[in-house]
Amino acid sequence: QVQLVESGGDLVQAGGSLRVSCAASGFFSSRYTVSWFRQAPGKEHEFVAAIVWSSLRTDYSEAVKGRFAISRDNPNKRVYLQMNGLKPEDTAVYYCAADYGTELPNRRGDEYDYWGQGTQVTVSS
Repeated sequence: QVQLVESGGDLVQAGGSLRVSCAASGFFSSRYTVSWFRQAPGKEHEFVAAIVWSSLRTDYSEAVKGRFAISRDNPNKRVYLQMNGLKPEDTAVYYCAADYGTELPNRRGDEYDYWGQGTQVTVSS
């Protein structure tokens, strides 16, 4: 089992920045890809960004490319999502998820093995 706990969600003004983090524990290893997804009210889960733990290969959705950056802290088993230039449409619950055994970033949420409980990010206009 792997546990994922997100933190850092907050209310920010449009144009501002925020960093959310995801702490992994349990049987977490370098064979995982960790991604951020988000879900806005009334909408489906949306892929945001992914990082392959072993290779540091990353992937971003078009909606956030150039504004968000995903990174990981190997010793502390944490994944960060730095969000800059926030827009009201970025408002959502942000979830981190772990996918075991992949060597390429994976955008399909239904293939992920573990999910966190989410952290709320609200961007005011």
